[in-house]
Amino acid sequence: MDWAGLVSSVQVRGTFTTFACRVWQEVFMSHAVPEPKRAWRTGTAPGIFPLLGHGIAFYRQPLEFLNSLPAYGDLVEIRLGPQRAWMVCHPELTHEVLMDPHTFDKGGPLYDRLGKLMGDGLVTCRQPTHRDKRRLLQPAFRPSHVVDYTDLVTEEAEAVCRAWPTGETVAVTEAMMALTTRVTSRVLLSDSLDDRTTAEVRDCLAAVVRGLFVRTVVPIDTLFRLPTPANRRYRRALSRLHEIIDTAIAQRRQSADRDDVLGTLLKAASGEGAPAAITDQEVHDHLITLLLTGVETQALTLASAFSLLALHPEAERRLHAELDSLLPEGQRPGPGDLPHLVYTRCVVSETLRHSSPGWLFTRVATKETELAGCRLPKGAAVLYSPHLLHHDPSSFPEPERFDPDRWLPGQPTAEQRRAMMPFSAGNRKCIGDEFAMVEATLALATIAGRRRLRHLPGYADQKPRPGITMGPRSLVMTCEPRSRMPAAASRAPRATAAPCTSDTRTAGDHVVDNA
Repeated sequence: MDWAGLVSSVQVRGTFTTFACRVWQEVFMSHAVPEPKRAWRTGTAPGIFPLLGHGIAFYRQPLEFLNSLPAYGDLVEIRLGPQRAWMVCHPELTHEVLMDPHTFDKGGPLYDRLGKLMGDGLVTCRQPTHRDKRRLLQPAFRPSHVVDYTDLVTEEAEAVCRAWPTGETVAVTEAMMALTTRVTSRVLLSDSLDDRTTAEVRDCLAAVVRGLFVRTVVPIDTLFRLPTPANRRYRRALSRLHEIIDTAIAQRRQSADRDDVLGTLLKAASGEGAPAAITDQEVHDHLITLLLTGVETQALTLASAFSLLALHPEAERRLHAELDSLLPEGQRPGPGDLPHLVYTRCVVSETLRHSSPGWLFTRVATKETELAGCRLPKGAAVLYSPHLLHHDPSSFPEPERFDPDRWLPGQPTAEQRRAMMPFSAGNRKCIGDEFAMVEATLALATIAGRRRLRHLPGYADQKPRPGITMGPRSLVMTCEPRSRMPAAASRAPRATAAPCTSDTRTAGDHVVDNA
């Protein structure tokens, strides 16, 4: 039917003719002329070694290899050992993958390896069981509960400062690992771990994350059954972690209940407070998962923040000015200070963009599907990299420049928010994302308010040591006392971050506006 002719034949003046024309244009023409689909580029990365694939490039020069991939397409085929895999190099494609967890489920070489460590925990479980597991753990990470952890974080951060002798060198990464291990273990297990066991957990986690990476990029099990020192070290660390968790669970069963994550899990195991009872193995798996994911990533974020601040004195000066204007000398930040630590949180956000510790993740196609016009078989491994997305110059101009101002309220564009995903996106977004931001913000504010860290003479950026996480694993700096700025210099407008309005199911960003 000629709709244009029909409308033009209506001899009625005024609003009806206008209305009819609009209906024709907006309804019928929108169906007749659909918007063209974006033309995605696909390709294959060169330099495939027999048997090892791109494993050598990933291990020797991980970031350089990642940064080279967008030149070959928005979706690039690579090899992990002899296995084919596809790297997503564009933010929109990454969101397409993460927002469809039924098609692109947790899996692939990384999660296959993590599953052997974590069991069927929240991070590694498949989509059909994810909802119930998340519901069980979510109360411990609600914003109202996260605020309760404020004193815990600042108390541990202040202890770090007391242990650092001013005027001498300090092992920053090691200290941050000790800090985040103490915080995470107290959130999960209260005071179940003594100082010696906490130090063991820290060392075991460091050995495990290094071993997991090489097992991911070269997934050939035969190589890791050999009795090499590295393989023995990995197995010992793995065994000891499981032993520590089992001991903590056994001891808790014989003592009084505690209001912590272990207490919640044990109630669920007994059939209390959950739709269905969970098994003892699930209690273990949840604890090992949260311990592994809550320690090293946070430690590396803080170590990177102190390293970057030492290299960028203007950002450091503005951070100190904010802290001096908000906190009287010697006072630790409290829950009421969090909304006003705007620039401090900007420093954390920019550190997560510039030096994201979670830099490589995998998914697996649950069925034959199409992505970027490319047919992927069932079981195909699909990878994405926050580092790659965060360093895309089309999203972040001058991506190598450390600039906390990118995240001041009102500054980030919608495109930057979507490209910023240190905690993933969709319904598998990290359950502890807000706790992680609060912990890093409070720890940074507490330590930077008391100490100033300087790089050693002749410092050069450390070459990243690849692991499941990425960051400065052996950072050593000089610790100096920090004198407060004069009142006039430190006085600044009392900015307040906007209230959190993000949807954890769909948000890909986590910036200062979400404080």
